[in-house]
Amino acid sequence: MSSNAPKRPVRDLRFFLTVPHACSYLEGREATTLFLDPKESPVRGVYDSLSLLGFRRSGRHLYRPHCEDCNACRSVRIPADEFAPNRTQRKIWRRNQDITYSILPAQYEPAHYALYADYISHRHADGDMYPPTHEQYRTFLALDEPYAKLLEMRLGEELVAVAAFDQLEHGLSAIYTFFTIDPAHERRSLGTFAILRLLELTKELQLSHLYLGYWIEECRKMRYKQLYTPLEVLDGRRWRRLISS
Repeated sequence: MSSNAPKRPVRDLRFFLTVPHACSYLEGREATTLFLDPKESPVRGVYDSLSLLGFRRSGRHLYRPHCEDCNACRSVRIPADEFAPNRTQRKIWRRNQDITYSILPAQYEPAHYALYADYISHRHADGDMYPPTHEQYRTFLALDEPYAKLLEMRLGEELVAVAAFDQLEHGLSAIYTFFTIDPAHERRSLGTFAILRLLELTKELQLSHLYLGYWIEECRKMRYKQLYTPLEVLDGRRWRRLISS
């Protein structure tokens, strides 16, 4: 299987562990996070190598779960050329062919923030990202690095979705997607469409994989990731095909 290990060795880097804190995904459990020294800039080569080892980016931080008694969080990715959309995904793709898109640098835009704030307030008011603020948005999604991008999607002049992603040497990494909560667009399933659009972009750029972050089998909110097949999961230091039960 391709891209099972970093293509270049990671130089000596410093990492830190957070103190145990409440897990955001599994009730009653504690989590610990391993993260790259914040003094280290998340430059392309380091980020490329660490992503193959299961690291993700949030703002300027590269991190991965490092829980002593739990390995529920597992990194997953889709091999773009082998992706086989199911019937529902094909319908969603066809339903959204009137949406146009642009690829932009990951910079702060007032219209993007307004959409983000509305999305968080209506769909994630029970989470740790509520209430949204301008500073929170900038820290999370704005980054002045050439690999950090925004996929902006519009229906005519209306901004309907934004997907933050990173363009790495071996694939795209989906960071976060937010979209309109207008009931008139509910049938569009814009979250699903954003992933399908990123998969097409991965192929257009002749990259191998779309990284979807962490998947927790026990977490209901993450089950949608199993719908993208084939799916590869990081098992230790190797990526292997996930066999659905």
